[in-house]
Formats: sequence, structure tokens, C-alpha cells
Amino acid sequence: MAASEKLNSLWSYANPRKFLAVTERMLPGLWALSGACLIVGLIWGFFLTPDDYRQGSTVKIIYLHVPSALMAINGWLMMLVMSLIWLIRRHHVSALAARAAAPIGATMTVIALVTGAIWGQPMWGTWWAWDPRLTSFLILFLFYLGYMALWSAIEEPDTAADLTSVLCLVGSVFALLSRYAVNFWNQGLHQGASLSLDKKENVADVFYIPLLVCIAGFVLLFIALVFYRTGTEIRARRIRALEARERAGA
Repeated sequence: MAASEKLNSLWSYANPRKFLAVTERMLPGLWALSGACLIVGLIWGFFLTPDDYRQGSTVKIIYLHVPSALMAINGWLMMLVMSLIWLIRRHHVSALAARAAAPIGATMTVIALVTGAIWGQPMWGTWWAWDPRLTSFLILFLFYLGYMALWSAIEEPDTAADLTSVLCLVGSVFALLSRYAVNFWNQGLHQGASLSLDKKENVADVFYIPLLVCIAGFVLLFIALVFYRTGTEIRARRIRALEARERAGA
């Protein structure tokens, strides 16, 4: 198949009816896989791994903190991709997918901030520090709130999609800062990356595999929730369109 034909085949999923048909078939498997990974990963991580020689049992918060932080950042970057598709191609499913992902990403950000504070208090002696990574992460959360508020404040859906897409472009700066702040600034309390291509920076192997299982669970859960919420947004849009036609006919 030629590259153009493959691309056209991919764009066909922007059709709401086809998107719903495909995702409804995928959702049961995604729910099951995400649940299995989360159950296995969290039980393995919290109950079957040893305490760290420096951080004790506190280190086990990593199985919630790292996956949620990754999904908070990558959730916004997924919204960025969907927003760009909307601005360039005007596919409504992409705009609705970005809208659907926002509350999920915001929830992941809250989980990451709370678990980070729980982890940081015994390690740093404080619940919060204006560390570059923590500060950019907090600003990212505020962008999530602003994004959702802007969608709710504008009645005309295409205008709302346009403005929220622009906001998503701006907020992506802080998503990237949250991801790479430890590389940009050496100062700060936040530790280095828990996962890295450099094996010296990775967590110990005994924590590494259950952490990967937890991350897989969070990724699959995020995808399942986005598919589910996007389907809900598509149906809600159809209902609003039908109600508008009825009012116009009356």
C-alpha cells in the first residue's frame, strides 16, 4: 500500500461513526488489560519489592507518582497533536478527543502533585518547594484548568475548539519544561529521571520491572478513558445538533 493510501486510511478514523465502531470493539480489551497491569504492578511494587536502603518504604510511591506524572505530561502532548490536527485538517473527532483528554490529564496531574508531596516530605523535609520541575508542573495543571474552563465558557463549538487549540499550543511549553526541567537546571530538590536511556540513572532493577508494568497500566487506562470520553463527546454533540434542528423546525 502506498504511503498516501495508508495516510488516507488513517484519516478515515476521523469519521465519527467509524471511530465509535472501532473504539467500542477495543474498549473491553483495554479495560481488562489496564486493570490487569495495574493490579499486578501495584501489588508487585508495594508488597513484593524491598525497601530502599536510603528512602525506606517511601520509595514505593514511585509506582503511582512516576506513571501519573508521565501521563499528565504526555496527555497534554496528545492534546497538542489533536489540536494541531483540528487547526490543520478541521476534523471534529480530533478536537473532541483533545477535550475528552483534558479532565483525565488534569486528574493525573493532581495525582502526581499529591504523591510527589507525600514522597518529598520525608526526603526533603517539606511538602513543597519552588523547584523548576515542580513549578512548571503546577503551571501545567493551571493550564489544564484553563483549557477546560475555556471549552465550557464558549457556546459555539468550532470557536471553542479554535481557542482551546491555541491555548494548548502555549501550554505545551510547560509540558515540555515539566518533562525536561531536570535536564535544563541542575539546581533544585527534585531528583533526576527515574527512567532514562542511561542505565546509571534508572531505578534499581528490583523496582524497574514493576514500575514498567504500572506505567503500562496507566497508559492503557488513559487510552481507554480517552476513547470512552471521546465517544461520549461525539454523542453529546449529536444530541445538541438534533436539539438545535428541532428548535429551528419549531
